[in-house]
Amino acid sequence: MKISFFEMEDWEHAELERLGDGCELRFESGRLDARTAAAHADADVVSTFIHSRLDARVLERFDRLGLIATRSTGHDHIDLEWCRRNGVAVANAPGYGDRTIAEHVFALLLAISHRIVEAVDRTRRGDFSFGGLQGFDLNGAVMGVVGTGRIGACTARLALGFGMRVLAHDVRPDPVLAGTPGVRYVPLGELLAGSDVVSLHVPGGEGTRHLMDAARFAQMKPGAVLINTSRGEVVDTAALVRALGEGRVAAAGLDVLEAEPGLREEAELLRTLAADRDRDMRTLLADHILLRMGNVLVTPHSGFDTRQAVRRILTTTRENIEAYAAGRPQNAVEPPDRE
Repeated sequence: MKISFFEMEDWEHAELERLGDGCELRFESGRLDARTAAAHADADVVSTFIHSRLDARVLERFDRLGLIATRSTGHDHIDLEWCRRNGVAVANAPGYGDRTIAEHVFALLLAISHRIVEAVDRTRRGDFSFGGLQGFDLNGAVMGVVGTGRIGACTARLALGFGMRVLAHDVRPDPVLAGTPGVRYVPLGELLAGSDVVSLHVPGGEGTRHLMDAARFAQMKPGAVLINTSRGEVVDTAALVRALGEGRVAAAGLDVLEAEPGLREEAELLRTLAADRDRDMRTLLADHILLRMGNVLVTPHSGFDTRQAVRRILTTTRENIEAYAAGRPQNAVEPPDRE
């Protein structure tokens, strides 16, 4: 069985090399795209992270592909309809970063609430004054959690540990979380109006694209904080810039951006934009504005990236491939799914 891994670091090879003698393993540090697929057209299995876009243009390059083992929980980077039509199985890595990403939510939130970045920048300049650095307590504040799958539920429980009250919203409420003291499920509008902090934990896709648009930002409690560690397209970037400028949103902590692929490879984006060029360029510009706003913290989609979480991803990926080879697939993607 020929297995091609993309977006790999050298230290990650060891866990996957345990797949055994019957497997021919090929490791690539770059992404899987139409160009790199040509050298791996005979692969039975491919494994990527979320930065590879596995659309029909890429997938049709493979002659005998049977499994896509994505090293992520989310799968909106994969053309699942093409996979269904062509009999290609898709397996993901659920649960590897539930607590990890929830902790990143609070890393962003604490950095905002205690003005950490501004304070560190000031002291590095030799200025130890604290004027203008006043923050706010999390204890007693209301955390709104939009999407209560695994990561959202962990976020809600961490919020309770900080002494916050939790308003939750999900199309499928978690019965265990719903019965937890301090947590109350409410409609999205009520959550936005009543929360001091809103944290987003919904999957990408057409159903959630621009879930947070101008109308939703208008519903938010004035001066609230927005945290997004889910998918960039869940937030209308231009609407967020306006809400921040107007003070409707006091600050934002973002581990994802709507034009993230473009920010990573702007030159490639400029070469390939077609009918959506103007819209995509406006989004790219809005993301650049966010990067430079003093009340916005942006991390490079690194919320998942701890030693422990990445090891869990690799172990689950290896086990997914072994299960597929044994004819008993596991962690099969059945969209729609929640993070």
